[in-house]
Amino acid sequence: MRIFIDADACPVKDETYKVAGRYGLKVFVVSNSFIQIPTSPLIERRIVDAGPDVADDWIAEQTEPGDICVTNDIPLADRVLKAGGAAIAPNGRPFTADSIGSALAQRSIMEHIRSTGEITGGPKPFAGADRSRFLQALDEAVQRERRRKR
Repeated sequence: MRIFIDADACPVKDETYKVAGRYGLKVFVVSNSFIQIPTSPLIERRIVDAGPDVADDWIAEQTEPGDICVTNDIPLADRVLKAGGAAIAPNGRPFTADSIGSALAQRSIMEHIRSTGEITGGPKPFAGADRSRFLQALDEAVQRERRRKR
């Protein structure tokens, strides 16, 4: 079991390191630019080429059943789920086989609305409650994947 962080705009990297350290899990911090990471044999930086979806492609290609991905990217979450992994948004919302279809549809609708010039306001600001929900969701995902492997 490994954890992949879609890291370019991830606000919960430190929380992920903390949970991964508690369970002795390898973390891959994937981005297309340098990101400072703690010195640890369990944390590895992967810098990929710049370009749309290059980091997503690397994560999706590496994901195996039981792995966990931290991402806000709905299409990446879908690819991770299809590979047998788990995906969690930084606000603590888990992506599931039951929820991913509606998340993809909503994303498509919002893209269409924005393409017409409508200003949609963007996501709500990240809050402390989101950080707390994320910690709980990541811990639960690790526990669930550990039980599944037994």
